[in-house]
Amino acid sequence: MPDNFEKPFDLDMPPVIFGTSGLGNIFVAQSLETKQEIVKEAITHTNGNLVFDSAGKYGAGLALECLGKCLKNLGVAPEDVIISNKLAWVRTELKTPEPTFEPGVWRDLKHDAVQKISYDGIIECFEQGNELLDGYIPQMVSVHDPDEYLAKATSPEEDKKLYNDILEAYRALEMLKQTGRAKSIGVGAKNWRSIERIANDVKLDWVMIANSMTIHSHPRELLDFMKKLEDKGVQIINSAVFNAGYLIGGDYYNYKYIDPAAPENQALIKWREDYFKLCDAFNIKPAEAAVKFGLMAPGVKSIALSTSNSKRVKDNVAMANVEIPLDFWRQMVANGLIDEQFFSYTNITL
Repeated sequence: MPDNFEKPFDLDMPPVIFGTSGLGNIFVAQSLETKQEIVKEAITHTNGNLVFDSAGKYGAGLALECLGKCLKNLGVAPEDVIISNKLAWVRTELKTPEPTFEPGVWRDLKHDAVQKISYDGIIECFEQGNELLDGYIPQMVSVHDPDEYLAKATSPEEDKKLYNDILEAYRALEMLKQTGRAKSIGVGAKNWRSIERIANDVKLDWVMIANSMTIHSHPRELLDFMKKLEDKGVQIINSAVFNAGYLIGGDYYNYKYIDPAAPENQALIKWREDYFKLCDAFNIKPAEAAVKFGLMAPGVKSIALSTSNSKRVKDNVAMANVEIPLDFWRQMVANGLIDEQFFSYTNITL
């Protein structure tokens, strides 16, 4: 952490916050009416403050646009909702049959998006996002997927340049916070090492860790880092706790297809089979155990969950309050499905 670290801003986030990639037509295009029903369910069933996590990259700004429209149509006052806008992508004109970013992921988009990570680029992202939200101003701002940006480096010199771009982006975010245009600064990434790197140079109020702290994968080095954040008062949002759906029956682990015939996948496949059997024996849904585990990790205040189905919103919120018996966790450890050391970071004694 920076030497001049100050107490982070407390956003008082609820156990579950709502992801909005579905509002941007990820994998399936839906009507505004359908999306509004999802937002309505989130408003109805949220426990505590109402928080939405969005980004200019989601549908080239479509998620932000739809979120603003839905909130306005439902009569939600700007002061009654907390919005996180992950900044790095700016909406542009669509000049090709499909968007040039993440081909095959988004459906029926009318715009493209380009990445802009710099001081001026982040300000442009912020201002465009506010226009798309149409009256709703994000209190939480961050740089979107800095790990993917850094991964483009082909040399130490290029890595240094790209990292400096990120630091300049955070200088812009700090200006927004200091001038009262945003309340808190964070970071979100799939590679937690990039979060650690940024946390050493930037004052952060919160971090979002994706795909990294799950019931299947919870390395001790990450737990140590999360404990350090907790001790500093930095709030942690745990995201993608199903490893992109694989832990609840999907075919992709962290967005990579798992071929059931490939020898290198057999250990992962066996882990999931054993996990499902144990969940079944205790009459626990795999998703419930994964969410509760994700919430138990040090410093975690919230789980970010997304859905394109309004009927699942209520269940998503309820999962944070499901009671998991100690015997289940004991059996997970006994069967080698969880590292027993994980519980030394929690207030749970097995």
